[in-house]
Parts: sequence; C-alpha cells; structure tokens
Amino acid sequence: MIFVKITILKNGVLYDLEQDKYNMKDVAIKDGKIIELGEKLENNYEEAEIINLNEKLVLPGCIDCHTHLGIIEECTGKIGIDNNETSNPVTPHLNGIDGINPFDIAFKDAVRAGVTCVMSGPGSNNVVGGRNVVLKTYGTIIDKMTIKNPAGFKISLGENPLSTYGINDKCPVTRMGAAALIRELFMRTEDYIIRKENNKLKERDIRLEAVIPVLKGRIPLRVHAHRADDIVTAIRIAEEFNICKMVIEHGTEAHLVKSYLKEKKVPVAYGPLLTPRIKMELKSRNYSSIVELVEAGVKTALITDHPYNSIDCLRTVAAITLARGLSFKDAIKAITINAAEILNCEDRIGKIEVGYDADLAVYDGDPLDIKSKVTNTIINGKVVYTANEY
Repeated sequence: MIFVKITILKNGVLYDLEQDKYNMKDVAIKDGKIIELGEKLENNYEEAEIINLNEKLVLPGCIDCHTHLGIIEECTGKIGIDNNETSNPVTPHLNGIDGINPFDIAFKDAVRAGVTCVMSGPGSNNVVGGRNVVLKTYGTIIDKMTIKNPAGFKISLGENPLSTYGINDKCPVTRMGAAALIRELFMRTEDYIIRKENNKLKERDIRLEAVIPVLKGRIPLRVHAHRADDIVTAIRIAEEFNICKMVIEHGTEAHLVKSYLKEKKVPVAYGPLLTPRIKMELKSRNYSSIVELVEAGVKTALITDHPYNSIDCLRTVAAITLARGLSFKDAIKAITINAAEILNCEDRIGKIEVGYDADLAVYDGDPLDIKSKVTNTIINGKVVYTANEY
C-alpha cells in the first residue's frame, strides 16, 4: 500500500475572492490538491504534516497569462532566444513547449514572487507564430510542469510583423497583407478539414493540422494587437471563420473599443505596463486603461510579457493599478482567477477552493503593498520557496 501524506497549512489568513475578505482557515492538501478548508483540521487527519503559517496572509498563486518565460532565456544571449522563427511569417506548426528551457533562471524569480503558473510561447514577429502552453513555474521536466498544451494559437497584427518582414519588402508589408495571410491559412485549413472528414487526404500537413483546433473551437485564437483597429480586425477575421474563442493580448488601445469587446465577449490580457513607449503602438499606454476595461465589464488580466517586464513585477503592476482606481478585489482577480479563466484553466487554478491545485502564495503583509514580501510559495501542495532559504 502506498501511503499518501496529508499536509495541513495551519493558521493561515485566507483571502476569499467572492466575499472580498480574509478568513482564518486551515488548508488540507493531498496529492497536490486542496481537499478541505476549515478550522482545527489536524483533528481530522492522523499523522498529517503541519505547517504553521502564523497568521500570514494567503492568496492563490499569481498567474501570468502572457509571457515568454523560458523561451526567451535570461543571461544566454542570442542562442537562448527561441520565441520567433523568422524564416517564414506563417508558422502555425510551431509548439512553444519545444523551445522552453525550465532551467531558465527566470523560473526561480517567478517562484520567489509567488507566481505559480504562466502561459509561455512564441513571440509576435510572425503573423502566425504557433501554439503556446500553460505550465507551472517549478520543475525540471517541462512536460511534467505543463497543465495545458496547446493552450492557444498565436497570431500577430500591427507593427511587429510589418517591421520584421515589410521592411525587407516581404509580405506582410501592410496590415492588409497580414490579414490576408491569416485568411489564406484559415481557408486552406477549412478545405483540408473537408478532405480529411471525407477520407480524401493524400498526406497529412503539419501546418494545417495545427490550425484545426482553433477552427473547431478547442483552443482560443490569441491575438497580439495593440491598436484599436487591429483589435477590431481580429474580431472580424474570427467571425468570418466562426472562431468562438479569442483573447486579445496587450490591448494598449482596448479601452477605445471597450463596449465592442464587451459585446463580443472578448477578454484582454493587458500589458506590459512597466515599459517605455518605444514604438508607435504604445503611445496610448496608460495604467487607467485597465480600470476602464474592468468597469465596462471586459474580462481583463494583467501580464508582464516577460522578459519585457520581469516576471517578478506582476504583483507590482497590480499594486500600481490601485492608485488608478482599480479595487483591491479586481486587482487580485487580474492576476489570479481572471488569468485562469483566460487560459481556460479556471477549474484547476486561480482560487483557494476544494478540488483546486494547491498553488498558494503566503505574504507577510498586504499582498498589494510593495513593501510586503512573499514568505512561502506552494505549488502542487509542495512548499517550493521559503524566504531566506531559496
């Protein structure tokens, strides 16, 4: 018989997202999952490991739903930058998991900062970049860290593909060219699906096979778009091909079309915010934009876009939004449950509830006070970080 140890986090002050308040509760964990919340849980389980949190504040682990963690490695130079396969502007068959190095030192930064889960994957230089992956931030085997793969299909509109290919007179030279490349790929895939369903395929096509889950609604279309017109173009293309799941990434001007995003039920992974306005598309970057989006009813999460903002700045960005009028509850949701919902992982992460992964961050003070620090990070029920011991 295999004995599975029960771990009890004792005397934690847990933040309840629904009620927007803290409650003193114990957390019982088994097999990496939360199995019970309550008081004096040690009486319910014999031989449980007890970890006394000494009335520290406990929140769900932070989630960053748009990064390039591990695929743009730190301290390696060009050889560790694997996020853009710029040999071709249309690369649907790329899978981010094949380029992520779990030994990138940024994963340790994430753990120290209480970031327990991220989305990582291809960059935005290509019109079609490939597929991304959702993974935990602790581990050495990327396949064991992964919780959803593929987690989305990346396309890019605006400056990045135009400045990568257009400056060399290669398609896309214009926004029209970028949209046309996307439509061409989706049309070819529709025809491919018909042949496949009628057993008329002569051979498989790795590029088109990668697009099928998007057109079938199994994974979302994730669109790099800063300008409002690019956001609307993305929605137009999605509707032409009956794509039912879509996320706008960055969304610098999303507040200008907030009512349209609300109408179309399109969420926004907003940011990064701690960057200078180094290109035209960023001229409208403003911390107040996320407040407008939230007040308009648009599901919004904050992102670092690591390494363009460091992964350990996610909580800092959330703290800054408080000064612009975002409520504490909405700021926390923007780095926990909203991010989980955008990743379609809301049944596993983003909340402290029975049945959820035991991914938690413990703080010695107000989590959105930058003077507070993470004292413990727990991933899959394991304490993977203790302040001054990591």
